[in-house]
Amino acid sequence: MNFLLALARCGLATILILLLFGTTLRADDTPAEKPAEDPFAKQRFNPPVGLNRFVKGRDIWLDGKRKRVVIDGVICLREGQLEMFACLRHTKEHESVIAVNCTAKQAHAGLLYVGAISGHPASFEPEYSPATGTIIDIVILWIDKEGKKHNTKAQNWVRNIKTRKAMKYDWVFAGSGVWVDPENGDVFYHADSGDFICVSNFPSATLDLPVESPQANSRLRYDAYTKNIPAKGTPIRMVLTPRRPQPTKTKPATGDADNAKKDDGKEQPAEKKSEATPPIEKKTVGTS
Repeated sequence: MNFLLALARCGLATILILLLFGTTLRADDTPAEKPAEDPFAKQRFNPPVGLNRFVKGRDIWLDGKRKRVVIDGVICLREGQLEMFACLRHTKEHESVIAVNCTAKQAHAGLLYVGAISGHPASFEPEYSPATGTIIDIVILWIDKEGKKHNTKAQNWVRNIKTRKAMKYDWVFAGSGVWVDPENGDVFYHADSGDFICVSNFPSATLDLPVESPQANSRLRYDAYTKNIPAKGTPIRMVLTPRRPQPTKTKPATGDADNAKKDDGKEQPAEKKSEATPPIEKKTVGTS
């Protein structure tokens, strides 16, 4: 799928992004070098069946039918405190579990294409305001050395330092922001510095947590959930799916409710308490 065509299909907001970002990839969008970790890292996922690469030379695909974005990367950290869950290659691997081979700008455009709505990043003045936007469900796929396929929610690779349990919060599509160089008019997407999927609040984040999570080293709340994370250098596939909002249930007007329960001389059965809506099954992209 053509990158620019996909952007144009996202509406006026995305067309503005296209105008800001320009119609060609910059020099900093050239494909990253392959990681030079252990031999296992040389194994790669095959391109997703039936999906077209979103940007030439980048490991990002769009699934317009199932409304999700597929991004490949590699595990770059298994132990230590985290500010990111996923960063861009050659940026913040020292504080991220995953490094991906695409830019945050491209992921942003892909999420718009599949229907996600960006909100705003966290802000801190005059008081704290959390990040907002469409909830993005993230599933990680990988293959072990025996060739067995695995998948898990991204939260299972992030541990709350205090509770020693997996992170319970979802990520939201905060949308980062742009900066225009006053000297030459060049436009830069903030999260392309590395702040792609954050677990500490950053005003530059593409995806962030909708709760307060300080970025000061002494107050970091999350670290890598080491026992759940495969070996460093393991190739992974990350599937990002915008969560559809649940329909709002409305109660009938009092008059209608009264008319619906006319006394017919028979004992009316007790009303059943509504049960919680079961979670939506998450479908993941297969590997080959």
